[in-house]
Formats: sequence, structure tokens, C-alpha cells
Amino acid sequence: MKIKHYRAPDMRQALRQIREVQGPDAVILSSRKIPGGVEVVAAVDYDFEDAPAGGHATGGVQPSDAVRPTPDEAPRAGAGASLFQAAAAPARAAEALTGAPAMAPGEDEDFAVLARRMMSAEARVAGAPAHEPGLPGMSGDAPAHGAQAADSVLGEELRTLRRMLETQLATLAWNDLTRRAPLQTELLRQLTVLGLAHDLAAELVAQLPSRLELAEAHRLALGAIAQRIAVMPERWLDAGGVVALVGPTGVGKTTLMAKLAARWVMRHGPRQLALVSTDAVRIGAQEQVHTFGRLLGVPAYAIEGASELGGLLDHLGDRRLVLVDTAGLGPRDAGLAAELAALAAASPRLETALVLSASMQAGVIEQTLEGFAGARPTSCVLTKLDEAVSLGGAISALIRTKLPLAYLSDGQRVPEDLSPARAHQLIARAVELARKSGAAADEDLLTRRFGAVAHALA
Repeated sequence: MKIKHYRAPDMRQALRQIREVQGPDAVILSSRKIPGGVEVVAAVDYDFEDAPAGGHATGGVQPSDAVRPTPDEAPRAGAGASLFQAAAAPARAAEALTGAPAMAPGEDEDFAVLARRMMSAEARVAGAPAHEPGLPGMSGDAPAHGAQAADSVLGEELRTLRRMLETQLATLAWNDLTRRAPLQTELLRQLTVLGLAHDLAAELVAQLPSRLELAEAHRLALGAIAQRIAVMPERWLDAGGVVALVGPTGVGKTTLMAKLAARWVMRHGPRQLALVSTDAVRIGAQEQVHTFGRLLGVPAYAIEGASELGGLLDHLGDRRLVLVDTAGLGPRDAGLAAELAALAAASPRLETALVLSASMQAGVIEQTLEGFAGARPTSCVLTKLDEAVSLGGAISALIRTKLPLAYLSDGQRVPEDLSPARAHQLIARAVELARKSGAAADEDLLTRRFGAVAHALA
């Protein structure tokens, strides 16, 4: 480890000297104001674990240049002493960059404050003048692009330092939460294994009473998740309606329509039921709907798009239930907005149901919900539960959007593999899938997810 002292008129010039002498990997150990500027102590090849607890630094450094520990750096008795030592250097780095006193690590410390100071410091540097009088190598006549390049380099280094500091502070905060609130950390681990979004998991855990047994807390958390899922009664098969099934390609809209139609025929007979296909894109889609109609003994209609749907629905005004199968379009498809607008304007009787595949990734589900918002769906159907390895992404999306869940489909059989939505059954299925898949959440994942909010959970 090589330690050096630097003196400069301001911190910006000191950072430049450190970079030129010791390179971009140097670590700031301490800083203080002196008459005429600042004094900064920096080291390269610095290892927090091998750093001396007290006394003078070694490795050829003169006594005058040795780093003397401050009271905040002194070892503390009991478990957690290394935690405070590791936090000391980043705290002084934040002090050097922000100009604000660094906090002394302690039992009730908010580790996120240092990260916010780093962000404030970066914002101030970004808004600083292009160059300052007396800056080494940059006189008043220096080209403007040279000053901009220097600011860009300094800004990038500050952003890198901020990311490093945030990572270390998140680790410290998570370790502190693990020690002070083991019940909450274990619940966060279990909800992460379930696949629930980290913000929802943190919110649920924060609302639970602190004095509970783990099994009871886990049961309450699952119950709270189920209560947040909106569920629609089995209205279509009882009262009928005009329902358009929308969603991306391959989520099972046509199969879902066949299941609903078969159940209607089993309850009410083939009368007062009609099937409509607006899918002129997928090869064989309209022929498939006609085949379903012949098998069930109900009329089936094929049109070229949603723009023709209004006139057909007027013709089918006497039908109690009309099921409309639409073309599958991706959420980024250029023609999606126009198709959804035409569908929404087809008839005031028409309601749309968004069909989502449970096997889709969480990010794809979020994107699909955003892309199909123009259809103004009143409910959704979750299909392909039998192909999913995790239901956490779908559950998180349903809770965020508060879109009522109408049905669950978990297979290809018509009409057997369809059931009315039940929130507690969906949660039980999610727990079972997590158990069967052997999913686990390691410490690194938990630190990245909850380190920034750990102080609010303790």
C-alpha cells in the first residue's frame, strides 16, 4: 500500500494531482482544510481488511506522511468492529467531495445519507465552470474543448466513485439490518425467492408487526399479497356480454375463447352465443375459429380487422355473449395503437380483457401492460400457468396496475383447464412453483435489492 499527502488550493486540483500521480484506482483516506487550501491523504493498493488499526502506516512512508486514525477509525469492542473500520474511508471520501462533515458510524446510522451527498457533489461538479484560474495545465487561454474534456473525466470519476460508495453502503446497511432485524431479512429473502418485486416486498415487510414468529409473519405476508390482488367475479359466463380478448402473439387468446365458448354451451346451450375473429395476420387463425364454431354449433364470423367490428356487433345485438378473438401484436408494434383505438371505438357494449402468459418475464409483462393500456382493459386473464417457473412477476404487475383478474388457465384442454380467479389459490401456486424450482436468493442479490432501503425496515 502506497500512501501520499497532497496539498492544493482546492479539492478539484487535489483530485487531479492524485489521478496523475497514483492513477484512477487511488482511494481517498482523509481530507482536511489547511491555510491556503486542502490537504488530502490518498492510497493505492489499499485493502480495508489489511489496513492497520492504529499507529503509523508502513511500506516506506515517512512519519510525517503516515495516516493517523481518527477516533471514528479506532477499533470498537465487540462484533461489528470491522464494519465501522470499513465504513470510515468511504465516509471521509464523501466528506472530501461534498464539503459536509462525514457521519460517525453508529448503531442508528442512515447509510443512505452518504450516497445522497455523493449525488449532490456530482451535480455541483456538473454545474461548475469549465475551468478555474490557476488550474494546472489550463490557463485562461486554453481551448474550451480541453476544459470540457477535463470536466468530463472528473465527472466520470465522480460517478464511478459514487457507484462504488453506494455499493459499499448498501452492503453495510444490509448487514446491519440482518443483525438488528433477522425476521425482516428472512421475510425479504422468502419474498425474493417467490419472485415478488423488491419494492412491493419491502413495503409488505415494513407493514408487518415486528414481534412475530417467522411462520406467522410469512403467513401474514402471503395473506397481504392475496388481499392486494383484485379479482373479478365469473360474470361473463353468468350474465354474458361482448368481450374482446387482446394481448401479444402466442399468449393463448384463441384457446381461451374456445374454453369460454365451450363452458357457455355447457351451461346455456349454443343459442345466444357468437364467435368473432379479427385476426387476419396469423395463418389459419380464422379457420380455427370457424372450426370451433362448427364443433359447438354456434355461428362464427371472420373480419379483416377491428375497423369492421362495429357493424358486425350491431348485427349481433341479440346475442347474450359475443367473444372476439383479436390479432396478436407486440407491445412495440407500430400498428398496435391504431388497432387498439379502432377496437375501443367499435361499440359501447364492448369490454376488453388483456390476456397475459404467466411464463413471460416480469419485464415483458410490465411492457405488455403499458403497451396495451390504449385498449382500456377492464380485466385480465392469466394463461399458461403450467409453463411458468415463477409467478412473482405476474403477481407484482397485477398488484401495481390493480387490474382485476378474471380467469386462470393452466393447460390446453378445452374446457377443463380453466378456472375462475382466486387470489389465495394463485399465491399458493406461486409458493409451490418456488419450492419445486429450488429458487434461492444469495446475499449479493439481497444487498442489491434492499441495501438502499434497509434503514427504513429496521
